[in-house]
Amino acid sequence: MITLDHVHVRHKARSGGLFRRDSVHALTDASLEVRKGEIVGLVGESGCGKSTLARVLTGLQRPTEGSVRFRGRDLWDMPGAERRRDFGSSVGVVFQDPSTALNPRLTVRRILRDPLDVHGRGTGREREARVEELLDLVGLPDHTLGALPGGLSGGQRQRVAIARALALEPELIVADEPTSALDVSVRAQVLNLLVDLRERLGLGMVFISHDIQTVRHLADRLAVLYLGRVVEEGPADRVADSPRHPYTEALLSATPSLLHASERIVLHGPVPSATEPPAGCPFRTRCWKADDACGTAFPAATAGEEEHRWHCVHPQPVRRAAAGV
Repeated sequence: MITLDHVHVRHKARSGGLFRRDSVHALTDASLEVRKGEIVGLVGESGCGKSTLARVLTGLQRPTEGSVRFRGRDLWDMPGAERRRDFGSSVGVVFQDPSTALNPRLTVRRILRDPLDVHGRGTGREREARVEELLDLVGLPDHTLGALPGGLSGGQRQRVAIARALALEPELIVADEPTSALDVSVRAQVLNLLVDLRERLGLGMVFISHDIQTVRHLADRLAVLYLGRVVEEGPADRVADSPRHPYTEALLSATPSLLHASERIVLHGPVPSATEPPAGCPFRTRCWKADDACGTAFPAATAGEEEHRWHCVHPQPVRRAAAGV
């Protein structure tokens, strides 16, 4: 449905003096494919480029280099009106913090009806019916329609945000850490709601999080980002059960699973700057396996089974269980 091909995003930032402007490398040579009806998980630590990639996927950020293709057409070659009509109605967004994503002065009814009004969907009566349908879809009572966001709990606000993302019947939802601002007690409810909506509506989804153990149980495929680069990608079970990139292994050890024993990996060494990324593999400054070969160039992709790919000179060995032994 959406294909990112060698996408770069660089921002200008003033540093080192009044007239000096450095480039922040938010994304570097990122390629990703989102297929219809699947869940793609994007994982990585804070500042790795997950939210920037989400903005590129949703058309909120134009890449500095590379292309974004929507159903085979270059998104940024499409006329603005066509891009808003076709692409804008096909992709919904759920932002990280529902308390800032919703206008505090608008009622829930107005929040859910706005997308329908902007895109001219149906008559006034049909729009009102759709608003009530959306509320029922996310499991909120009817009296919520007259409430302001400030009068709702965090979980209720996020359900309203999900309902708004579904208003135009999109084929894809991009959820940028949709549970990180919620209490632990309601995170599972929101995650279960997203999974249920995917099954009922046939939605595709891009789920972004720093918690790889959560994403592995939701996603069909996983993409691991480090300093703006996709360092590993493949089927969620294969990536999680037998990670080949050392950074993926470190992520998994940082959020241990009750089902899989793992030794905690503590990373040492300097965290590289996004304005001056290191040559070669960006993880080499913190990697326990790095040598001179890692600093020459970013490693080309190595392909394994079931479209499992990684960029590493010294990959982790295949685990016996994942190899089917």
